[in-house]
Amino acid sequence: MATQPNQALPNGYRLNEYTIVRKIGGGGFSVVYLARDDDNQSVAIKEYLPGALVLRTEGSVIVQASSSENNNIFRHGMKCFFEEGRALARIDHPNVVRVTNFFRANETVYMVMRFERGKTLQQHIQANRGTIRESFIRRVFAQLLNGLREVHTHKLLHLDIKPSNLYIRLDGTPVLIDFGAARQTLTQEETKLQPMYTPGFAAPEQYHNRERLGPWTDVYSVGASLYACLAGYPPQAADARLLNDKLVPATQNWRGAYSDQLLETIDQCLRLNYMERPQSIFSLQKVLMDRTAMTPPRPSLLTSIKRSLNKELF
Repeated sequence: MATQPNQALPNGYRLNEYTIVRKIGGGGFSVVYLARDDDNQSVAIKEYLPGALVLRTEGSVIVQASSSENNNIFRHGMKCFFEEGRALARIDHPNVVRVTNFFRANETVYMVMRFERGKTLQQHIQANRGTIRESFIRRVFAQLLNGLREVHTHKLLHLDIKPSNLYIRLDGTPVLIDFGAARQTLTQEETKLQPMYTPGFAAPEQYHNRERLGPWTDVYSVGASLYACLAGYPPQAADARLLNDKLVPATQNWRGAYSDQLLETIDQCLRLNYMERPQSIFSLQKVLMDRTAMTPPRPSLLTSIKRSLNKELF
């Protein structure tokens, strides 16, 4: 289904006690704005705006279902989005985006979050392609998994872990942002909407058998994000792997450049069978925090030659 070209709220628009500064992100499911509250503090506001279901025309701020047929699906998704905001507001953890408010307005729902300054892990990967150190990877992901453990403790799943949703603050600490829980609930209940997973980072059970979603689903996405740190791009999409698995294991691709333990962990996280992955974030975190295994083995002669050639070429 084609996504409607929805209009964002205008700059300067007054939304309850917040003033919209500008649109800073969004996709087919929502729009994210930079805004300021009455104390002039910056916040990020996420607006539930599924383009496949609703239309907001130019000059209007009201969100309306694009057809009577879409109205029930839109209302159900709005309820899920609101419940997601309520659940996330109970989580107060330094490695999870802080939800400070959620409310209804303009016939839709808004989630207010603390505005973080820094850059995404995706931006870091692009700027340091092929040169990201293992010490950085272990530190960032061990801290992120602290936050993810807290999320799972609250009986929530993230379901959209990827480098562009992993934020590195200016002080170097990481934070999980942009949860996909509401959109997953929405697509699970209503088959009319296309699934909103991210190819390459979504686990096989997010394509099929969504009743099997669990902590191991987020574990797959963590493994895919770790893989992307090494490769500079995501692994082969899980649905394609189910048909013809062409993913080169990390242990084969980067042997000698990173520790065997890290590479084996990535491969284990990316197992297609969810029962063969680490079943909890805690068990995965313990491995990443084991710095005694961090020193990579001495590279083979062939690996050394390849690196020398790469340096000369690039």
